[in-house]
Amino acid sequence: MLSDWKQDGCAQPHSTQATGWGAGQDPRVRAGEAWSFPEASASPPAPAVVLRALADLSAVTPTLFSYSTGDEHSRGNWGHLDQVAALHWVQENIANFGGDPGSVTIFGESAGGESVSVLVLSPLAKNLFHRAISESGVAFTAGLVRKDMKAAAKQIAVLAGCKTTTSAVFVHCLRQKSEDELLDLTLKMKFFALDLHGDPRESHPFLTTVVDGVLLPKMPEEILAEKDFNTVPYIVGINKQEFGWLLPTMMGFPLSEGKLDQKTATSLLWKSYPIANIPEELTPVATDKYLGGTDDPVKKKDLFLDLMGDVVFGVPSVTVARQHRDAGAPTYMYEFQYRPSFSSDKKPKTVIGDHGDEIFSVFGFPLLKGDAPEEEVSLSKMVMKFWANFARSGNPNGEGLPHWPMYDQEEGYLQIGVNTQAAKRLKGEEVAFWNDLLSKEAAKKPPKIKHAEL
Repeated sequence: MLSDWKQDGCAQPHSTQATGWGAGQDPRVRAGEAWSFPEASASPPAPAVVLRALADLSAVTPTLFSYSTGDEHSRGNWGHLDQVAALHWVQENIANFGGDPGSVTIFGESAGGESVSVLVLSPLAKNLFHRAISESGVAFTAGLVRKDMKAAAKQIAVLAGCKTTTSAVFVHCLRQKSEDELLDLTLKMKFFALDLHGDPRESHPFLTTVVDGVLLPKMPEEILAEKDFNTVPYIVGINKQEFGWLLPTMMGFPLSEGKLDQKTATSLLWKSYPIANIPEELTPVATDKYLGGTDDPVKKKDLFLDLMGDVVFGVPSVTVARQHRDAGAPTYMYEFQYRPSFSSDKKPKTVIGDHGDEIFSVFGFPLLKGDAPEEEVSLSKMVMKFWANFARSGNPNGEGLPHWPMYDQEEGYLQIGVNTQAAKRLKGEEVAFWNDLLSKEAAKKPPKIKHAEL
């Protein structure tokens, strides 16, 4: 479904920047909005133009939007392809609503951030946007992109009661299911839940982006290494404690007692294979590196969550930023370090910068809440100005704002919080550790030999 709206009485003496927003949870266009940002306003920016692109089959079947059999019957990446279609629509129509088709910014959070990252890599999206922002999610995250999802596709078909003789048969069968049946199917799949009992290599907590040869011709690491992608100005960011509370709670990590021992942490890291992709033989090395310096089980729990945040968000985000920088594109990085007043009472007070926390500041929530602390209101105004400046020019800096250094060889980035300031080498030591550990593991594997046909 594609709908648009223009504010009544909106004058159009000049074009406004068009920005497209991708929400988390599933890789689909949730909503895109072109905002008119007043330079100095105590109220939230008023929309001059609003574009909304929804890629839902229905409200109850969002998780099947990457269903892929790896062949012509269901190649997958349907949500991403809808995003590309929406961007084509923007190019063809946004001028009619006061927008500039030559100044389109896409941004998203979590799976939405990964969607933005995929579009940056995709040849299908070339020249459809001109700036990009990935908040807490990139395509380099191991659990978000796979070469194929055939095993998951077959598992879904079996649970749906479909014959699995061929992909054509079970895809046809699934297409005959009602919304209620598909909803029941997604519940049976237990999406977004950590499987603590089975083989984690056979677990599918969500359907991922796949290499389909069309939207994504190769794996992200190959495309990045070849520098064959859309080198637009790019902001890549993470939050200080990405695995602080929301994600482990949502996925069912058994941490209710608030403590963890080394053995259990190692087991949990292996069970997290679908999102972390750490081989079983490396899990004790990793947990020893992060947790080995203390005997306190409470601290071990916190350090384990730091480990998960680094593997799933920190290291992949820095890697993508480095590759984008090395391809010659203007790149900026940030780490969000603030606990919103909107936080759940169940979230520990010690969690600062949980997954999704920056969204409140990006969209001006504190300005709408009468009792929000003044520091939070100021923070939100600052973040919105950064994002708006970037949408206008590809550079977030502006008058009255803390200086945000470009991410060059010195790897300067911005710490965004009560005391917003520039720093250097975000997750530098952690990236070095994981790169070294995983490269040694890769070196042990025998090379794949291609046999010529006789």
